[in-house]
Amino acid sequence: MAVKTLKDLLAEGVAGRHVLVRSDFNVPLNDAGEITDPGRITASLPTLKALIEGGAKVVVTAHLGRPKGEVNPKYSLAPVAEALSEALGQYVALAGDVVGEDAHERANGLTDGEILLVENVRFDPRETSKDEAERGEFADQLVALAADNGAFVSDGFGVVHRAQASVYDVAKRLPAYAGYLVENEVKTLSKVAEAPEHPYVVVLGGSKVSDKLGVIEALAGKADKLIIGGGMCYTFLAAQGYDVRESLLQEDMIETCKGLIETYGEKIVLPVDLLAASDFDSSKAEIKIVELDGIPEGWMSLDIGPETVKKYAEVLATSKTVFWNGPMGVFEQEAYSKGTAGVAQAIIDATRDNGSFTVVGGGDSAASVRTLGLDEDGFSHISTGGGASLELLEGKELPGISVVQA
Repeated sequence: MAVKTLKDLLAEGVAGRHVLVRSDFNVPLNDAGEITDPGRITASLPTLKALIEGGAKVVVTAHLGRPKGEVNPKYSLAPVAEALSEALGQYVALAGDVVGEDAHERANGLTDGEILLVENVRFDPRETSKDEAERGEFADQLVALAADNGAFVSDGFGVVHRAQASVYDVAKRLPAYAGYLVENEVKTLSKVAEAPEHPYVVVLGGSKVSDKLGVIEALAGKADKLIIGGGMCYTFLAAQGYDVRESLLQEDMIETCKGLIETYGEKIVLPVDLLAASDFDSSKAEIKIVELDGIPEGWMSLDIGPETVKKYAEVLATSKTVFWNGPMGVFEQEAYSKGTAGVAQAIIDATRDNGSFTVVGGGDSAASVRTLGLDEDGFSHISTGGGASLELLEGKELPGISVVQA
């Protein structure tokens, strides 16, 4: 998949030009409003530094959370502006609005090599509108921030699967290029999607089968093994006739799972034991490892068991390509994190010992790697986009990529 890149834009020259950059700064915050995982900010730095060094007047757009089209201080990009200033080693001003007077005055006042972050684009309901005319109107106002002779750089991979004003409509109104982050993501994930080295193992977790059905159907034919964990595994186990008690279950997906097991047989690898708990809150729970038919009445399973980790690790040890999306259990609670940590370590081991090309598909998987203190460099690539990485692997056209294609 060929895209126009930041390298192309830099070759044309950016000195004195306004460059509008769509970054992904949707970072997690704690109750005090502090950033708990700056991974997405760190990932954006190469593109921003290159533009600053090239003498561009950089205007950055981004979102944080889901403010539902209303100004909400809880979702202000103020903590991001502060973290970005520190990471870049230069002051990053935050406009008091998105496309209002303050944003325009500050954008017009930029000198070469300066950077401005405008407020959360999702404070404006037109950003995510399904109405093309509404989005277009907002996109026109964003484009006006780039003045004459402006350019657009798409560098928020986590949002390229969304046809939103700051991602898609802006790119149709300015010369558009993929930033280093988006270029690298597309290149890496295309390699997995189009020409994976075999054995190719896909590891899928997360809560709902329905969320991953498209990717299961798209990848089951290409992959040699499909390892299933997380909340979605209980629907597969129910399809095999096990009573999963109070574990997360999508009853309306049981027949679908039966069909997948019938179609793909041994290609689908399921748990052989489980961690069962008497309460979701681990501080109140009695916890034990059980066989698949051994969850006590009124209990639930919140992680895969140690024998399952061993089984999955054996499959991963023979792999040459691995794509992992979704945790194996409720990793946010330490008592339920061993399955995710064990599988992640097995993927790291496959990278090191078997030369496997391993990709972590963003979202909760990437968060779990950092939360559990695992070696990020132990994987070949950690994607910054959960939904975007899945859709790219499914072979879907991503709106934010289509507009920067060469």
